[in-house]
Amino acid sequence: MLRAAGIAVTEGVLEARARTLNAGFLLRVTQGRPLVTLKLAMSLDGRIANAAGDSRWITGPMARRAVHAMRAAHDAVLVGIGTVLADDPDLTVRDLGCAHQPLRLVLDTHLRLPPGSRLVRSAAGTPVWVCHGPQADPATAARLAQAGVTLIPCATGPSGRLDLTQTLQTLGARGLTRLFCEGGGTVAAAMIAADLADRLVTFHAGHAFGATGTPAIGPLAATPLGQPDFVLDRTQQIGQDSLSFWNRRGP
Repeated sequence: MLRAAGIAVTEGVLEARARTLNAGFLLRVTQGRPLVTLKLAMSLDGRIANAAGDSRWITGPMARRAVHAMRAAHDAVLVGIGTVLADDPDLTVRDLGCAHQPLRLVLDTHLRLPPGSRLVRSAAGTPVWVCHGPQADPATAARLAQAGVTLIPCATGPSGRLDLTQTLQTLGARGLTRLFCEGGGTVAAAMIAADLADRLVTFHAGHAFGATGTPAIGPLAATPLGQPDFVLDRTQQIGQDSLSFWNRRGP
């Protein structure tokens, strides 16, 4: 239409950078799901808690501040119910003077989210969405809904856990384009196993917790060595920690 009107048009300008900037929107349009960035903050040996279960704080204040900035750049922050039960997180953006607060999302098949948790207590001010399975207790659902929590019924897979592919399709249908996943090792492994982790953001701190610490990524099926699953984009020092950005390897 522009050319027909006599206007000169140049296509493909900064196309690669534009696709990177709009990756979440493009993925929702083409595949119906949001882009998933998986964040892992861990020790040198890949642990997110020591043998005693302590996890606060592995990384330093500059790294934690960077995480808040990353949250602000996404539509929603996602965790599994295990993280909620273990840490009672807030999942908001703090100390940045930022007006945007992403949605807080919880994967919670059986609706175990405690009514007294920080998430539920603050749901009226900053939205909380809970993705749950079809067998969730109706009475619990009603209590959470009354507290301001948005409940999203999702299908479960053969394991009895939420089917992540269908869950992300549901979230995409609700308009979400970019998810920042801060779930525990179980969620991290499930995202990778389902080929849904598009980007990894990894923080490594100068701790060594050993084999009795909690791994950053839960059990995965054995995969053959060869081409890496993720390709390093860039790395930098942030305070006393290291920060790396990885992209899923293309076909």
